[in-house]
Amino acid sequence: MVIKRKKVWFMAILLSVMVLFLGACSGGGDDKEKAGENGNKGDAKKITIFQSKVEISDQLEALAKEYEKETGVEVEVWGTTGDDYFQQLRIRLNSDQGPSIFTLEGLRQAQQLESYVADLSDADFVKNIAPNMDLKLNDKVVGLPYGVEGFGIVYNKDLVKPEDIKDYESFANTLKSLKDKGINPYGLSQEAYFLIGHMSNYPFSIQADNYAFIDKMVAGEVTMAETPEFQEFGKFMEVIREYSTNPLEVTYDEEVGDFATGKSAMMHQGNWAWGMFADYNLDFEVGMLPFPLAGNDKLAVGVGAFWAVNGTKDEAEVKAANDFLNWLVSSEIGQKYIVEEFGFVPAMTNIKANDLDPLSQAVLEASNSGQTIPWSHSYYPPNMIVNDFTPVAQEFFLKKDMTGQQLIEKLDAGFKNAIK
Repeated sequence: MVIKRKKVWFMAILLSVMVLFLGACSGGGDDKEKAGENGNKGDAKKITIFQSKVEISDQLEALAKEYEKETGVEVEVWGTTGDDYFQQLRIRLNSDQGPSIFTLEGLRQAQQLESYVADLSDADFVKNIAPNMDLKLNDKVVGLPYGVEGFGIVYNKDLVKPEDIKDYESFANTLKSLKDKGINPYGLSQEAYFLIGHMSNYPFSIQADNYAFIDKMVAGEVTMAETPEFQEFGKFMEVIREYSTNPLEVTYDEEVGDFATGKSAMMHQGNWAWGMFADYNLDFEVGMLPFPLAGNDKLAVGVGAFWAVNGTKDEAEVKAANDFLNWLVSSEIGQKYIVEEFGFVPAMTNIKANDLDPLSQAVLEASNSGQTIPWSHSYYPPNMIVNDFTPVAQEFFLKKDMTGQQLIEKLDAGFKNAIK
């Protein structure tokens, strides 16, 4: 009897342990399912966006509501408090309070935030990014472009034909001919980027690998003065100075106004200038041509900002961020906002843009066809255009006896100063 009671007691204890064990397993499964709602294997119900373009903030918030209505996923848009967006972003990321999606302005920022940027190479939208308009870091796509912008020679089709500016010789002859007719042939203006920032892009961007060339300059392995494309660029700058109005006496508004009223046959500007023409009654057709340094036949087209995903978030939130970006550039609502509300020239080949102005249309066609050269100035050392290149350009336009080669040598010195 004792043995039987012990056996029954042992079986009762064993049964109780099994019940508790099974209950624990069942409860653990519920916890995992609940955790999945916000954890690695579930679907995130909220993402956050911190982006730098203040001018689209209201439109982006409206778009976020459209997305939540359609998908049930809340999109919270954080506002920026000023011009120090990148510093604010770094503080948020470093304190583990970073957003799901944020803005990158180019490769240098991507390099600085390498530990945070997610690899987007397998995202659905990548296949539709216009040629060379994605943001890559170590051969991985880390940025989806907001839109494209481009610059080149904006020209009056009544005064200039494309064959008139195919190379240095034709360019110089055309400038002289227009000057002889009493027309300012080529407009620049005194602001840093419109004086030398964008112009200086060309000799860098027609290198076989523009980023590698700049890296070699930083390492002291090459110089501008010893590079043929820069030497020819100096010659172009000489004829611009010789035949054109001194840009140090011209503001951006005056540059555009002189072109719009037929006082200038050409100006070096981007598609953003079209909005200025609203104040004028243009009586001629306008086009945009490549700057023909070394026979270049491509427009300089680039991306001012990219959408990036915070790769340090959990798997569910990263997926939700990717889903939003894919919807942004593939859905009818998202595409409408990009073109009509944000006012961007699409950087995606699957987005159609109707009724673009002639300059933006030229940029879009170049971008979609891949007939572009990059924006090398976005990879320059910080603040170099304003602090180092602009004073040199100002000196060049003030001193008529400074040669183009001397200009390049001084730009070399400016570059060295910028990387000290």
